[in-house]
Formats: sequence, C-alpha cells, structure tokens
Amino acid sequence: MSTHLADTVAVITGGGSGIGRATAHALAARGARIVVTDIDLQRAETVAGELGDQAVAAAADVTDIADLEQVRDLALARFGHIDVVMNNVGVLAVGTVEDIPLEAWQRVIDLNLLSVVRSNLVFLPTLLEQGSGHIVNTASTAGLLPYGFDRLPYTATKHALVGLSESLALYLRPRGIRVSCLCPAGVATNISEQITFYGEPTTPIGPKLPIVAAEEVGESVAEAIGTDRFLILTAPEVIDELRERAADLDGYLARIAADYQK
Repeated sequence: MSTHLADTVAVITGGGSGIGRATAHALAARGARIVVTDIDLQRAETVAGELGDQAVAAAADVTDIADLEQVRDLALARFGHIDVVMNNVGVLAVGTVEDIPLEAWQRVIDLNLLSVVRSNLVFLPTLLEQGSGHIVNTASTAGLLPYGFDRLPYTATKHALVGLSESLALYLRPRGIRVSCLCPAGVATNISEQITFYGEPTTPIGPKLPIVAAEEVGESVAEAIGTDRFLILTAPEVIDELRERAADLDGYLARIAADYQK
C-alpha cells in the first residue's frame, strides 16, 4: 500500500458514516491523520474512535462558516497542518419538478453547493500559504448525466459542483494544490436518511449502474489523492454514457426521452 499519504492531515466533512467514514479509514490506513466532522457529533466520535490516536472528531454544520473555522483551528492545533480537505455533505429533495418547493431548493443548494464555497473560503488560504494540498469534492454521476429530473435540486447542485471542481483544479494546480471530483453512482450508504420526498412518487430512469460498497469508494478516493486523479467514478460504464452524450447531445437526450416514455 502506498505511503504517499503518510503524515498528511485530512479534514472530512460528513465523515461520520458512508463514504466519509470509508474514506477516513482508507486514508488512515495509509498513514494520514484524520479530522472527522459530522453534524452528528456522536457519529464523528465513533469513527474517530475506530481510528484511534491518529484521529479527532468535531461537530460541524457546513451551513455555518464559523463551524468550519473551528474545524480548521482544531486541525491546526492538534496536528499542525492541513493537507487534504474532503467536502462530502449532500442531501436530496425528490419529487416532480413542480412539487418541490423553493425552500427545498434553498436547503439543497445551501448544503450541497454553498457548503463547498464556505469550505474554500475557510481552508484554501491555509493550503495556498503552504503551497500544497488536495481538495476532494463529492459530486455524483447525477452531476455528469441528465437523468436526475426526479431530484432536480440535487442534480443541479451536483452539475454545479462538477463545474466548480474543474475550474478550481485549473486555478489551483499552478499553486501546488490538486483537486479531485468524486462522482459516485449507486453506493450502499445511509443517504436515504437525507432524502425528503415531495408530491407523488416518481419513476426514475437511467443506466443500470452497479451499487458498490462505501469501503470500495473510500479506497478509490485515497488512490486518486495518491495518484493525482481528478475524476473518480464508481461505475466505469459512465464513460460510455459521457462519450455518447458528447458525440451527439441532441440524439442522446432524444434517446433518454424515448426510453422514459416507454
């Protein structure tokens, strides 16, 4: 196993379960020290306890910039530096477009997108000052493909996050900081706890992509950081979808629409 991450310090939001927890374990196994944050302090403490002395837990609401500042200060006080920041919080509002209210849009945008903006404001000055670091933003295949009309606020924020990550990567690379964008498909996590439903049940469409274990995703994230890879996928089949979409977007959308009408 690579020791590239030995003695690095990683801050993970939403680290108390699922992909965040799995990534914490994968990075810790490579010698990193971890600041596990979660809005549920007990979950964060449980994960930190699993990792032992190389981890510390903190409660953090990513809609509150002061909470992120406290996490930054804790990481610096406990470990002396910050090398990896993983923005990993996400929620969904599911329903037909006309049934999802404005306040649901606002909540999803605040948590899924503006949380990353806050994180950049808090952590980037430290990374820029030291001239090194790595940012991982958890987006989704819903941010690469147009299938998610039944969860449109989520889809919109994840598309925005992919674009943000791409542009951020171009800005930060000359400054010694790398960026990765995680776009998982189906992952066995507790994200169902973060779904709010509106209106009548919808029938989602999309390619049949495999559901993978969170531990597999955590390993992929750790490997991507170690090898400086931007796009992290959990389903290689997405590449074929992206090729088809890029080659003929009109035809691609027409095919999906036809599949939906069947």
